[in-house]
Amino acid sequence: MRYFCVATDYDGTIAGNGIVSLSTIEALKHVRASGRKLILATGRQLGDLAHVFPEIGLFDRVVAENGAVLYHPATKEKRILSSPPPEGFVRKLEERGVPISVGEAILASSRPYDKELLELIGQLGLNLQITFNKDAVMVLPAGVTKGSGVKAALKDLKLSPHNAVGVGDAENDHAFLQICEFRVAVQNALPALKDVADFVTDEPAGAGVEQLIEKLLADDLAHFERQIKRHRILLGHTAEDDEFLLSPYGYRLVVAGPSGSGKSRFVTLLVERLSEKGYQACVIDPEGDYDGLKGFVSLGRRDHRPDTSEMIDLLETHYRSVTVNLLGLPVGDRPAFFQKVLPRIQELRSKTGRPHWLIIDEAHHFLPVSLDSANLVVPKQLANAALITVRPDHLSKAILSSVNGLVLVGPDPRSLIEQFNEGASGHLDPGSLKMDDRDQDGVLVWLFAGGGSPSRVKLEKTKVDWRRYQQKYALGELGADKSFYFTGPHKKMNLRAQNMNSFAQLAEGVDEETFTHHLRAHDYSNWVRDSVRDEELSGEIRAIEDAGLSGAESRQRLLDAVRRHYTAPV
Repeated sequence: MRYFCVATDYDGTIAGNGIVSLSTIEALKHVRASGRKLILATGRQLGDLAHVFPEIGLFDRVVAENGAVLYHPATKEKRILSSPPPEGFVRKLEERGVPISVGEAILASSRPYDKELLELIGQLGLNLQITFNKDAVMVLPAGVTKGSGVKAALKDLKLSPHNAVGVGDAENDHAFLQICEFRVAVQNALPALKDVADFVTDEPAGAGVEQLIEKLLADDLAHFERQIKRHRILLGHTAEDDEFLLSPYGYRLVVAGPSGSGKSRFVTLLVERLSEKGYQACVIDPEGDYDGLKGFVSLGRRDHRPDTSEMIDLLETHYRSVTVNLLGLPVGDRPAFFQKVLPRIQELRSKTGRPHWLIIDEAHHFLPVSLDSANLVVPKQLANAALITVRPDHLSKAILSSVNGLVLVGPDPRSLIEQFNEGASGHLDPGSLKMDDRDQDGVLVWLFAGGGSPSRVKLEKTKVDWRRYQQKYALGELGADKSFYFTGPHKKMNLRAQNMNSFAQLAEGVDEETFTHHLRAHDYSNWVRDSVRDEELSGEIRAIEDAGLSGAESRQRLLDAVRRHYTAPV
């Protein structure tokens, strides 16, 4: 399910002439029965609303006084989200004979007194704003709107605006429709509201809301997905220089390619763009590659294993994205940790829709081809996932059969497609695909759900330099299996470089024979590509290895390249 909540206005939306019909009330009950939440956002004061609408308990939260009051009908708890109007302001309006109604925080009047209200606000230098609801005029502190109130209600319900549908009819509804993933205007809405709506109902007021609810319950509004483009994220440009946009909902991707080919660059771009739009991502990060992503909270480190309960609590109570660093777990314990944490993530998603994306790096370790029960662990309906792997056929067949998109990195996408077909018993035809002449950041993206064709995409630049923020490669501990070993031609030594800094120090100090032996065997470029996973630096070193230079000149150029990439000021 994508939409977990419906936020609606009262007057002119669910109510006609102040009354909600029995058929609209029944439709709202069906929304509740589907497991979704209801938020009522109104300019009315609570006492007035309860008088005209006794069924207020249908709603999980009520935002009253145009965003200034948050009410929980089930517990009768009321929270004032704003300061009341200044007494001096109220007194002067009464002295002038301006008809007003004062609530917990709102001051309400009507046209044409808006001009007098504005004049007095200016004279007194008050930080107040005027909001209109057709002929009604409301005065509240600056920044208090139905939008701010609905945000508070969603936070109370542990839901994201990205999982909300908003429906309204008047000027003051703009603020909360604007934050909702799907925007609806009933047929009687003002033209300005219809202009920004994703869907305008055929019927006015309550009948229009009933039409919306029918469509919501039928297919979770999937029918509208193709026409809504504002949520899509820009990944890059095609060979024809067209923008390549990815919908934030509905894809389970396999990101495949050899070590060092650039998979991490693509994933960094994906999660960065998702985060920019406010979607929550959870990255399962076996090697600590994604520590330092802007706006993310990182759990776990080399000397501290991540805590499952802490992770779920963070995802549930905050909107921020999370990276789960597994370096503190022995390699053999990581699959068991994943199998333990994944059902918790699935449970959270079933209640809230979050995290919106699940990114699993080195997924072949967690969901290997030998895992027969993988279809139970990661159900097919679990959308919005990216599984990163060196070879698609190393993933569970049950997982591969549910994939609807491929991101292929490296010079041989044809082989990766063949591996996918073999692992998934699929029938994708690689045709005459070539990537040998691709740009450095180019990938092949094939969103084959619905018959999509493959596209060569030159990726956008990330906001941060992927190479620079991986501090572990510069100064950290890569582990024995990924370190570089200076052995020389006769294996007489065994000098270990556990990071780029120690590599540069040892490369500068080893004897000529040892240095040249590894140079001619392309050991340096291969290590940087496969263990450090820096395709750009690996290419530079490979060019030095193939240049036929003297040992001294090769050494100096190699050291310059390494230090330029990893020891230059960030």
